[in-house]
Amino acid sequence: MKINPPFVEKVLCAFIREELGKFNYTKAILGLSGGLDSSVCAFLAAKALGPKNVIAIILPYKDTFDEDVSDARAVARRLGIRSRVIDIAPMVDAYFSRYPSQDKVRIGNKMARERMSILYDFSAREHALLLGTSNKTELLIGYGTIHGDMACAINPLGDLYKTQIRELAAHLKIPARILKKKPSAGLWPGQTDEGEIGLTYGEIDGILFELVDKRKSPQDVITAGFAKDAVEKIITLIKNSEFKRKMPPIAKISSRSVGHDFLYPYDRNR
Repeated sequence: MKINPPFVEKVLCAFIREELGKFNYTKAILGLSGGLDSSVCAFLAAKALGPKNVIAIILPYKDTFDEDVSDARAVARRLGIRSRVIDIAPMVDAYFSRYPSQDKVRIGNKMARERMSILYDFSAREHALLLGTSNKTELLIGYGTIHGDMACAINPLGDLYKTQIRELAAHLKIPARILKKKPSAGLWPGQTDEGEIGLTYGEIDGILFELVDKRKSPQDVITAGFAKDAVEKIITLIKNSEFKRKMPPIAKISSRSVGHDFLYPYDRNR
């Protein structure tokens, strides 16, 4: 699972530049949480496009994520990119004051979708393409909010496992404070990814790499030394989140349906 960080950096910077160019964009925008993934994405975007062409929106809920806001601001200052802090509490609280809930996951999902709603509005305001920050681990096990943090126009990080993101981050000289942070989706104070999933990212990525990249059977992965319960849990997560990774199915009526048959590249001249 080891990567060549300088080569990966070169590929991803080229990806950002080329994909924006295809859509006639020169600027990129992203949600900067103060966590590892969004910080790596910001560093790559600044290198690819130049700091003046990158906009970071920091979207806390009240003062419950003060340390993360401080870290996000520090990243923006270090890179010299534009940033803005927008508290999502008025929008989220207005909804739940009318439709109360004690379900932390539902509230967290609402927060994630509110953040994305704001990001897409600023994408239109600034004519800046929205960069995704979901990594391969999260995408494969469905650890993200559909139409929330999983939404984007292009995703530079989606083919890197979380442990590989950490390796790239060290190469990019991401601040040590962010490198040492426990990964969190920021759904509620004290929430951590590994605590919620019940496995470390090292365990998750090891299993996913065997199942997905090496195409091994579940039994072969277990024989290789991974715990049976962990392997079965990961497979269940992959299966149950398949809908998050695909365009919604469209019932086929005509001879050429969107997604089924209309697959021409957008840059084809016809």
